[in-house]
Amino acid sequence: VQACIQKTLTEWSSKISQDQNQETLEVLECTVAQAIEKINPEERDELKVSAKLFIIGSNSSSIRDAVDLACSALGVAQLDSVIIAPPPVEDGTNLSLEYLQPYWKELENLVQNKKIVAIGTSDLDKMLLEQLYLWAQVKPSSNQVNLASCCVMPPDLTAFAKECDIQLLTHNDPKELLCEASFQEVLQESIQNVKANEWIPLWLLRYSVIVKSRGIIKSKGYIIQAERNAS
Repeated sequence: VQACIQKTLTEWSSKISQDQNQETLEVLECTVAQAIEKINPEERDELKVSAKLFIIGSNSSSIRDAVDLACSALGVAQLDSVIIAPPPVEDGTNLSLEYLQPYWKELENLVQNKKIVAIGTSDLDKMLLEQLYLWAQVKPSSNQVNLASCCVMPPDLTAFAKECDIQLLTHNDPKELLCEASFQEVLQESIQNVKANEWIPLWLLRYSVIVKSRGIIKSKGYIIQAERNAS
């Protein structure tokens, strides 16, 4: 992820004017146009567009921004599936249904507004997945399990998922895909005269465009949003 961000920022920085670079604007849109392939509307029905969203700052409204930006970048009206990684909790605090609820409500709104077809979760154990399933209006369609935490799917989780028609998937993402310090380090190395410590990453979205009939990945990439906190 850091290598992708660094390559994009370096290429983007080399193409803008030095004056703009030194201004350090409140919002910087760093896009390398040729790196993103928009989806041909005629091919849309043949493709599945899925995403996994990592919330770095604890703000549920980030979800709508992430989905809107992903749709815009790929040239589609909706994403077929979005899996949300549990947002960071404070040290010593366990992940709970109450903590997840605002994020899930945002996802439900996007399903109801036809911006997402299906929504899923990541790293929830059987108890928390069951609590979410019973509470939610739009039920989770999938739950990712980290291969690093278990070599075999927990039997209680497997049984519950089968009973409620929830697809269990595996992943090997680290618990923290991109931390604030790592992002600032990449920013410092990529753009001249930037006050890297003022920039805070909000979310990171990883998308994949899959050809349904062949099961192959047509394209994939990352979209990240950060804000400047000059105070």
